[in-house]
Amino acid sequence: MIKGKTLMKIQTISKTDNELCFVLSGIDSVYANTLRRIMLVEIPVLAIDEVTFIKNDSALYDEIIAHRLGLIPLTTDLKTYEKKDSCSCKGKGCAKCQLTLSLKAKGPCTVYASSLESTDPKVKPAYPDLPIVKLLEGQKLELEATAVCGIGKEHIKFSPGLAYYRAYPIIELKGCKDKLIADICPKKVFEFSDKLEIKNLINCDLCKACEESCKDNSIKVSASETNFIFNIESFGQIKPIEILQTALKVLEGKLEEFEYKLTKKEEKPKKETKTKKVGKKKKK
Repeated sequence: MIKGKTLMKIQTISKTDNELCFVLSGIDSVYANTLRRIMLVEIPVLAIDEVTFIKNDSALYDEIIAHRLGLIPLTTDLKTYEKKDSCSCKGKGCAKCQLTLSLKAKGPCTVYASSLESTDPKVKPAYPDLPIVKLLEGQKLELEATAVCGIGKEHIKFSPGLAYYRAYPIIELKGCKDKLIADICPKKVFEFSDKLEIKNLINCDLCKACEESCKDNSIKVSASETNFIFNIESFGQIKPIEILQTALKVLEGKLEEFEYKLTKKEEKPKKETKTKKVGKKKKK
């Protein structure tokens, strides 16, 4: 546990298989941006890293097909696979940090990501209908690919998705009775009955169209400095909730490592003092 940590709250707004929207409270913009960057480039996922071509009669060069294969999102089980540099094989390559996929096709046809056959049934293309290449009559494509676990810092193909945030809106109403404000707002944040009321606060993007259009200055729009609305869109390798959970673990590990190094540096080793025996010199 890290000393002096603040209490952070998470409230889910919406959740699907590939998208997650939530409000993160009790932090500042520095923490929010740090978490966002970790989600983008420090979450390990599988991606094709090396391709051996046995036969390629298509119109595309080997390098182009290899590049396309590398960008196909592969479903990843974070409990089974880990990065090569942290694996017990010490980067040599084993079942814990890499796997093999093969592809064999004959034209005429369009080769899709679904044609990739994996040695691990849990690992497969997240979007099987992604086209790779078109083969004409008599053309063949045969290859073997090696997928490894990596992070977005190494290559964008290892990025698990998109993550972005915005400040939580704060709207103060002081008895505004202007009907037009509800229609002016592009995000339909307000509704009007007897007076102007907030209907969908979360939709507000802080454009301040309502504040600028209000003649009696009864509306004030500002951004919270401690609450943020996060959106996570997964590319399909892992679920958005896994991206968030893993990012929090990575951040906690970084803070613990920083605290350890800082404490270790403060505890400077004491210099050893050498003692000499003092005695009478013998006369020659």
